[in-house]
Amino acid sequence: MSSMTVKKSRTKRFNLRATAQQEKLIRSVARQNGVSVTDFILKSAYERAEQVLADRREFVLSASRWKAFLEALDRPVQPKPRLARLLAEPSLFERPA
Repeated sequence: MSSMTVKKSRTKRFNLRATAQQEKLIRSVARQNGVSVTDFILKSAYERAEQVLADRREFVLSASRWKAFLEALDRPVQPKPRLARLLAEPSLFERPA
């Protein structure tokens, strides 16, 4: 959580509702880690948000899968008549002229 390591003035608020079991677990883990519930929740949510964004921007493959991926990219383009027909049709969202 690199960008959250410096304490900044917090001006925004989240309102959350939790079950008793969720609250108990979160409070327990926050206490065990020596942080406030707020800090624990923010850190956890922030890290998860970064993971979600990273998953949308990059992916990791094994060496064999990377090789297969590159081979697929290097293959010559093959005509796709059905795709060409589909793309030639007017869009359902376009208004008639």
